[in-house]
Amino acid sequence: MPEVAWEVPEPVATVDVPLDDGSVAIVRRHGNESGPRMVLSHGNGLAIDLYLPFWSQLLDDFDVFLYDLRNHGWNGLGSRVGHNVPAFIRDQTRILKAIDETFGARPRIGVFHSVSALISLLSLSSVLSSAEASANRFEALILFDPPVYRPGDSETLFDDLAEQLARRTRNRHTRFNSLDEFAALLGYSPNFSRVLPGVLELMARTTLRKSADGEYFELRCPPDYEAQIVEYARSYSGLVNFSDLPCPVKVLGADPTLPFAYLPSLDLVHMETIDYDFLAEATHYLQLEQPSECAATVREYLGRTL
Repeated sequence: MPEVAWEVPEPVATVDVPLDDGSVAIVRRHGNESGPRMVLSHGNGLAIDLYLPFWSQLLDDFDVFLYDLRNHGWNGLGSRVGHNVPAFIRDQTRILKAIDETFGARPRIGVFHSVSALISLLSLSSVLSSAEASANRFEALILFDPPVYRPGDSETLFDDLAEQLARRTRNRHTRFNSLDEFAALLGYSPNFSRVLPGVLELMARTTLRKSADGEYFELRCPPDYEAQIVEYARSYSGLVNFSDLPCPVKVLGADPTLPFAYLPSLDLVHMETIDYDFLAEATHYLQLEQPSECAATVREYLGRTL
């Protein structure tokens, strides 16, 4: 199979958004500026540029805004003390406000994966004040495999698995001699065995940075930070009120018959307020495995909803 080199395009504009810990979130604009506004973010320990095989298919028709969670991707590394779910929610509020103030307020569509999907759901719930929740409103949400559970529905199992995941995450290697070394190591992981050609190399370029002394590469989001979010998320994943969501919500989950690559994928088929499907033969990293199918789901859902 020929090698595939995924090259992230230069954004048409960027916005630096100050966060409450003194760090900055760098928001990037891509795509069709006259199209519907779409805001995207990523999963724990990753970077939104990694999702290029997915979001590049939306650029012709949508005004696309990308942002990394704090201490991920383009953003610098701040304090681990402020690296938690409530901070992510506050960050989203600031980022959405900055987009509106810079480019004019317009209706927005949210497209989020994993932890950022959980954040978007929590931002609409009673976790926030009514004013804050209003600032986070979307015309529609499309969420890919959010790590959520219904209270009482295998809650203990979810908690135990989250604890195991946090422990494994803290044991990861943090230093690599080259991008190629990192990509090669990923190739041995069953979690990434289904991704498209070239994605492992893209992951190396988007989730690693040169160390301060220039002698090695290190994870942009350190394992301790990533594990801390897993521990926080297990406390918040059962707080989403699925019966009172203020906008249409589409959830596309991982194939429940496959071993999960992150946390168990909740079957939301019985939730009347959710349009739920799962993507056959796809794991938690479905946008990296079947990006065309994921993009088609976005278009189909918006076409019949908005």
